[in-house]
Amino acid sequence: MNAPPSVSRSDSRPVSPRVALFATCLVDAMRPSVGFAALKLLRDAGCRVEVPQAQTCCGQPAFNSGDTAHAATLARHFIETFEGYDYVVAPSGSCIGMTKVHYAEALADDPAWAERARRLGERSFELMSFLVDVMGYAPADVKLDTSFTYHDSCSGLRELGVHDQPRALLGQVAGLTLKPLEGNDVCCGFGGTFCVKYAAISNAVVGEKAEAIERSGAQLLLGGDLGCLMNMAGKLKRKGSNVRAFHAAEVLAGMGGGPAIGEEG
Repeated sequence: MNAPPSVSRSDSRPVSPRVALFATCLVDAMRPSVGFAALKLLRDAGCRVEVPQAQTCCGQPAFNSGDTAHAATLARHFIETFEGYDYVVAPSGSCIGMTKVHYAEALADDPAWAERARRLGERSFELMSFLVDVMGYAPADVKLDTSFTYHDSCSGLRELGVHDQPRALLGQVAGLTLKPLEGNDVCCGFGGTFCVKYAAISNAVVGEKAEAIERSGAQLLLGGDLGCLMNMAGKLKRKGSNVRAFHAAEVLAGMGGGPAIGEEG
């Protein structure tokens, strides 16, 4: 298992760390542009990036559904795949929340694996947090003349403390104006398997969220978790709203002029 890089800048930021990009299932299957955006941002920040081909689901759906045994199997595979890197980074607070917070719980019956999970968790980061808190990255030459509002996803906000980081990065995009979102820290109703098990409740929650997004007056909806963004974008589209949804990484990587979530390419 590799330790974090020992060579650092004078301000303690790592120099050219070897980073494994965990693409996540939704990004791979539904919106690969988020993965390419994350790859670009990590490289721009000075990282040596690899995308391990053996990566699979982190096990979160199984764990959230009470299937701890299968979640533990996936956790062991994830650890074996990623523990040789300096850092693991994903454009998803919920997936990193699983690996960083819940793997040790899923593997509690095996102390050796739980310790390996804990050590890997210390080097696992949500993308926005990693760029700001670890690499001290600032976007350069990115411009987008529009307004945006930002939804803070539950796992990223509550499990990982991701709030100021995306706003700090987006605040450096020329021409981009933030419109505050009422209830920005309130669940959008997605909740992974929750939206399948409790569809009516989920629809009511995302309906309230969509109304708040429209009241903000923003032209774009940004966030850091694709599942939440797909849920909100779908509801906005069904309402006939003109608000367009993007992952924050796409805007920061200069891809904010392309098709939004739910639009044809």
